[in-house]
Amino acid sequence: MGVQVEHHVEVRPDEDGVRVIVCVGEFDQDTLEPLRTSGARAASDPDVRRIVLDVSQVAFADSSMLNEMLFLLRTGRLVLAGPLPPQLSRLLDLTQARDLFPIADSVEAASSL
Repeated sequence: MGVQVEHHVEVRPDEDGVRVIVCVGEFDQDTLEPLRTSGARAASDPDVRRIVLDVSQVAFADSSMLNEMLFLLRTGRLVLAGPLPPQLSRLLDLTQARDLFPIADSVEAASSL
């Protein structure tokens, strides 16, 4: 048996119109629902001016997560907070999607953009 990696999504309380969604662990089509739900809520909330997706603790991400990130990007309010983990960085490079995303070095830096 393989090692089971914990995964979860934490939504922090909004501050000054900034919603921080923290992703921890592995994200694929079987584990993406909490992120999908949190992202949809943030995208539909008119009081949220910035969606900060903290991806610094993502151990694995596949095209399902990339699609969710692209959905949030289309709101015009998304900033990724890193540092980007190696596997997610590789996914963005392989798909040539890195330049599409605003990326900050930390949640604090992303929140102030």
